[in-house]
Amino acid sequence: MDVTTLNDFYEHAASVSGESVSSLLPEGINKEIGHFNIFDVADLFTRIKKAPGLMPYNRRAYYKISLISGHSMAEYADKTIEIQKNALLFATPKIPYNWVPQDDQQLGFFCIFTADFLLPSKSGVVLDDLPIFKPGGYPVFQLSDKEAADIKHIFRKMCDEIGSDYAYKYDLLRNYVLELIHYGQKLQPLTTLYAGHNASARVSSLFIELLERQFPIDSPHQKIGLRTAKDYADRLSVHINHLNKVLKENTGKTTTEHISNRLVQEAKILLKQTAWNISEIAYSLGFEEVAHFSTFFKKQTNIAPLKFRT
Repeated sequence: MDVTTLNDFYEHAASVSGESVSSLLPEGINKEIGHFNIFDVADLFTRIKKAPGLMPYNRRAYYKISLISGHSMAEYADKTIEIQKNALLFATPKIPYNWVPQDDQQLGFFCIFTADFLLPSKSGVVLDDLPIFKPGGYPVFQLSDKEAADIKHIFRKMCDEIGSDYAYKYDLLRNYVLELIHYGQKLQPLTTLYAGHNASARVSSLFIELLERQFPIDSPHQKIGLRTAKDYADRLSVHINHLNKVLKENTGKTTTEHISNRLVQEAKILLKQTAWNISEIAYSLGFEEVAHFSTFFKKQTNIAPLKFRT
C-alpha cells in the first residue's frame, strides 16, 4: 500500500487551494525538529469543492487530529464509521483510512504532525505507547456540544499561536497537541477497540519500545547498543525476515527504515541542541567513521550535517 508523505499532502493542498506549497508552511517550521501545521476544515473543503480530488485511502506518513462537524464517513479497511454531528478523529501512520464528507456543511479543524515533533525528549511521551495510537482500534470519538466547544477552543489557541512571533510557540503547540490527545483518551469511542493485539502487532510494539530505549543520548561518551536490523531481531529472538515482515504489515515501514528514521531524529537533536562535534555525534549513533555518518545523514535529509547545524 502506498504511503502519503508530507510532500504529497502539501502538493495536494496546494493544487486544490491555488496557493504555493511554501505559503502553506508555517513560519519558522524549518528550524524545528519535526513538523506541525493546522488547517481550517471549512476553508480547505470549500477549495476542494472547486477542485475535486480527495486524498486517497492509504497510510499517512504523519499523525493527524481532526475536529469534524458535519455528516461524513471515516473509512477503514474493514469498517466504515458514520459521523452525524461532531467527532474527534485521531489518525496514525499505522492505520490506513479515508475521510469522506457526505454533504457541503463541513466545519472544524485538523492538525498534522510528525513523530519527531513529539519526541519523548520534547513531550515526555512515546506516541506509540499511548492507548489512542495503539493498533487494532478505530480512534473516532463522538462529541457532545460542550465537548466540541472545548476541542474547538484548543484548536483556536493553536491557530492563534502558530501565527504569533513568540520564540517558543512550537513548545506551546506541543502542549496543545498533548491536550487534545489526553482529551481524546478520556472520551468514549464510537466503536469498541479490539480486545487484544495479535502476535505480529505485539512484535511490532516490542520493537518500537526497544528502539526508543536507545534514546535520548545524553553524553558524547554514550553509544547506542542496537544499531542494525539483525541486532533488534536477535534481541527479540525472532528471525530478521519475520521482524521485517510484521513491521511492514503493521507500520508500513521496514526495520531498517524505522532505525534510520529514529537515528536521523536523534542526529537532528544533537546537531541543534548540543555543541558536540560531528565525530562525537557519529560515534554516539553507532557510526565508526564520520564519513559514513555524513553520507547517511545527507542521504536521509538531502543536507549535510554541518549545513543543517548552521
